[in-house]
Amino acid sequence: MKSVRDIAAEIVAREGGYVDDPDDPGGATKHGVTIGTMRRLGRDLTGDGRVDRADVKALTRAQATEIFLEHYYRRPGLGALPQMLQPSVFDMYVNSGTNAVKILQRLLSRMGFPARDDGVIGPKTRAAAQAAADAAPRHLADAYGIERRNFYYALADRRPASRKYARRRDGGKGGWIIRAEEFIAARFHLSAAQHRERIAAWG
Repeated sequence: MKSVRDIAAEIVAREGGYVDDPDDPGGATKHGVTIGTMRRLGRDLTGDGRVDRADVKALTRAQATEIFLEHYYRRPGLGALPQMLQPSVFDMYVNSGTNAVKILQRLLSRMGFPARDDGVIGPKTRAAAQAAADAAPRHLADAYGIERRNFYYALADRRPASRKYARRRDGGKGGWIIRAEEFIAARFHLSAAQHRERIAAWG
């Protein structure tokens, strides 16, 4: 079984190097860590008294891994979730913050295990997640991954500038969809035709 550190290192590797995409609300990013996160944490890596793009560029993989472990896994309490959920929720938390938990909470409620969708892993969410894991141990991780994939598609529905993250230029699955499906059993992956049907309205 992969350790949490292994998962964090994989996230860092998947995120890649420095980018500053004007269509990305996160702004300048390196190894998945945004300039906003670095400012919030006061990571002045260049020592010039401010946190700017130069600090993002200076971020190492090891530093990014530690940021993810501390601020996206330990502090939100992801370790209290059933083991089967932790990899995908952790990866989603890095990608979309508390939306990762809200998606889970809404899923749990639909499954009959009520959890308030506030993005906080409190006692009720922990209990609901464990109850769902006990009831559907072979399906809960896939169900969460599918909800995560649906979240990405819906986000791109609402925000045309984000569609390039869900759809490649050739019409195939974009990075968001591929990323979600890495945590879903192959039998639940969308076919190329299903993906194209889902995005047909985008033009």
